[in-house]
Amino acid sequence: MNRQFRYFWLGCIITSLSWAFVVYYSLSTQEPNTQPIPHEGYSNFHQRLRFHPKNPGFRHVDLDSPDFQERDERFHGRRRKGGIRNEVLNERNRPNKKDDTDQGANDIGLIKNAKDQITREEGYHLYAFNQLISDRLGFHRAIPDTRHQLCTTKHYGPNLPPASIVVCFYNEAWSALLRTIHSVIDRTPKELLHEIVLVDDFSNLDHLKDKLEQYIDAHLPLVRLHRTTKREGLMRARTFGADHATGEVLVFLDSHCEVNRNWLEPLVSRIAEDKRHVVIPIIDIVSSDTFEYQASPLVRGGFNWGMHFRWDQIPDKDLKTKADYVNPVRSPTMAGGLFAIDREYFTYLGKYDQGMDVWGGENLEISFRIWQCGGTLEIIPCSRVGHIFRKRRPYGSPRGEDTMTKNSLRVAHVWMDDYKEYYFRVRPDAKIKAYGDISSRVELRKRLGCKPFKWYLDNVYPEQTLPDEQGHAPVAANQQIFAHPKHTPVKLGQLKHRESGMCVISTKEIHSKGALLKLGPCYDGRQKTSQVWTETDTHEFMLADLLCLDTEGSRRGRAFPRLMKCHFEKGSQEWKWMGEEHNHLYNPASGKCMAVITEEGEKYMSMEICSEDSNMEFEFVR
Repeated sequence: MNRQFRYFWLGCIITSLSWAFVVYYSLSTQEPNTQPIPHEGYSNFHQRLRFHPKNPGFRHVDLDSPDFQERDERFHGRRRKGGIRNEVLNERNRPNKKDDTDQGANDIGLIKNAKDQITREEGYHLYAFNQLISDRLGFHRAIPDTRHQLCTTKHYGPNLPPASIVVCFYNEAWSALLRTIHSVIDRTPKELLHEIVLVDDFSNLDHLKDKLEQYIDAHLPLVRLHRTTKREGLMRARTFGADHATGEVLVFLDSHCEVNRNWLEPLVSRIAEDKRHVVIPIIDIVSSDTFEYQASPLVRGGFNWGMHFRWDQIPDKDLKTKADYVNPVRSPTMAGGLFAIDREYFTYLGKYDQGMDVWGGENLEISFRIWQCGGTLEIIPCSRVGHIFRKRRPYGSPRGEDTMTKNSLRVAHVWMDDYKEYYFRVRPDAKIKAYGDISSRVELRKRLGCKPFKWYLDNVYPEQTLPDEQGHAPVAANQQIFAHPKHTPVKLGQLKHRESGMCVISTKEIHSKGALLKLGPCYDGRQKTSQVWTETDTHEFMLADLLCLDTEGSRRGRAFPRLMKCHFEKGSQEWKWMGEEHNHLYNPASGKCMAVITEEGEKYMSMEICSEDSNMEFEFVR
């Protein structure tokens, strides 16, 4: 045989053998996939049905159709045999009813290997939320209908104005961004959805470049993607998006939201009554740790004299009948991320202050301007949108400036008249800081014939109090002070480690916040009190009714359970029993289980990847 062909066939044989070895090694070392990770766009975790269109492109799902309800009844609300309790909230749940299902965010955050751990840690670093769960949820999921029951009886007239949904983003997570877009498409009537204007504010993450453009071209015909040529910040990016929009109404959403059922109709209906109505949905909470969707109470926006937004209780005079809980509620300010406004009225009012940078203060500026210049700002209780509330902003100013202070100074000098001196009582350091040229905004105020700030306080926000010389303001009569609801004990006793027979105790006094946990002898009699744990109906574990079992804030390296003040907001203080014998303590926020490790002769509690290891087996002993 020719030498050249002999070498060719020898190469083919060697290549084939190499590939055979790689395939064999891969299959033989792969762990059994008992909890499959969903493929992109869908949530197949534990093979359960998730709310999503059959067509991955553009399709509106009728949640009340017999076909959907039949499939929904067949799959939702099931429990897996063995393992972790795992139910999905039904989109058709009765409104305003307590729901104790887990929305699939129970075991969906389970860390199974090093790759999962890296995904989770990088997500917190880049986006300040649990990317592992976000990715596993996919782009479509069922969420509870959190509206008041009376909202289901409301009907909205025909010929409502169509809306352009404006979503600006900067270095957003792929799954969170696409879930925002798909939730709008899935839950918005086609005749009201004019377009989705997507504005990329100079992101530098690879998945937001060609991959995003290709996905939009293939699946999202109503989405218009526009990119800024430099980092503009929220205000200029939103103005840029509004300038490209052509719908009658503009709806601004953040890039990590999930709209709820019938969310848009109440907003555009109110605007159709009067173009000067600027309207806000109730903003429900999506946990940044577990992605659980939680209903928010009916409150309104206010502000303190440090120029920070706050939530206030609604005055009693405005909530006298049941209908008041679903009618528009006047709000002195808006949180800023989500609102709807007539497009022409947005232009007439002066859009956003283009001298503001990146983030901060823009919500108070546009709130003051709406009220002082002839408009109204209202919360629409029958419109609800979920928003991921992060514990920090994962980005800052490109040049490191304090944009919050600069922007607040612009608000104070343009809109607050002599009342700006109260801001300086709280922030005397701000007096000498630069805030740029405000001449165009002062001229805008004159041209619109806007009212003085005193009128705003007297007529819109009479509950607001003024600070004293030291900058301390009395608590306003309607300032929101949230009282934690009472929690019912479901178990009471010592928390015993099965293998060692020892009990979980604090390394310090039982009232010491931040104390770690270890194993110690199980006591009887009076000493036993310091070892008694209470498991509540909302899955907290309280030691001696004082402090709650928490997970360490640091997300890198080894994490240790600790005792912290109870916040009753789940997240790091939510614990679930799991495992075939229901004896593993799993924390959905961390995706790990509590385990016993030995260090310097002591047996401490640690957070580890869940397994059948006996070091993770605990039980209640009365």
